[in-house]
Amino acid sequence: MKILVLASKHVRELLTYRECADVMREALAGLARGQIQQPLRTVVRARDAVGFMGLMPSYSPELGYGLKALVITAGNPAVGKDAHQGGVLLSDVHTGEPLALINASAITEVRTAAVSAVATDLLARPEAAELAVIGTGVQGQAHAHAIAATRPLTGIRLVARDLAKTRKVAADLEGQLGLPVRAADSVPEAVAGAGIVVTATSAPEPVLRREWLAPGAHVNAVGACVPGDRELDTAIMAEAAVFADSRESVSHEAGDFLLPQGEGVINPVRAELGEILVGTAPGRADADEITVFESLGLAAEDLAAAGFLYQKATRLGIGTAADF
Repeated sequence: MKILVLASKHVRELLTYRECADVMREALAGLARGQIQQPLRTVVRARDAVGFMGLMPSYSPELGYGLKALVITAGNPAVGKDAHQGGVLLSDVHTGEPLALINASAITEVRTAAVSAVATDLLARPEAAELAVIGTGVQGQAHAHAIAATRPLTGIRLVARDLAKTRKVAADLEGQLGLPVRAADSVPEAVAGAGIVVTATSAPEPVLRREWLAPGAHVNAVGACVPGDRELDTAIMAEAAVFADSRESVSHEAGDFLLPQGEGVINPVRAELGEILVGTAPGRADADEITVFESLGLAAEDLAAAGFLYQKATRLGIGTAADF
């Protein structure tokens, strides 16, 4: 038996942000229709370990079985490594035989940003063209690429703790995207008047406050994926229309949602993205409404990306086939 191994370079070669956004639309719609099955992710926190492991299984009668095993280590960026490390295993729908093992860091990087691009398309005002990104790590940069690939932008503002690094990342992105990209000195400066905001940080406390947001802004909240961490302040979560990739995930994992709830703020998720895509739930209500997409990442998204990559790599003869 052979298994196809796809490294990070293969993922980036085969899966553009625009393609991935289309794949994610199909996955989210399929999840809303009950065509993809997934349990809540299992999180393993070993005593004295520097990171934690997430296990994310899924099944589709079209794509087969998927399992992502991911270790998240907060200290990795300081040594030049992605905080997300692991693999996505794709298995045959009929026999269960392993078909492919794919670099999970690359899949997570691309599909997370692509889902936010889908959310932005569904929820941001049509004329929103200024993007503010808080965070200059893997996800901050990926979101700049994904949103620029899927809608017209007039400019991007970046802000992070290290201004020198932010300026370098801004210069690099400007060259890659062909758009004006500038480094801001502060978060209020970065988000002032921006129609689209991305929070992609590892901060445990809020980095974005309601009074800094322009009327009608759309926020993709990406960084806080555990119950004790948050990127958005309570005022945002009290006032905004909140959307999710999965209600179940938000109610169990999102500190942005759970911590304000503990303070007495009850603001239910209005809709999942998949429900908007299939027409069973509404999106934005009016032009001045603040919208928040609480991104947590789903096994269904990983399965869809893995299935697309396997089929395309097989067709083009890309990757390494190994005996198994």
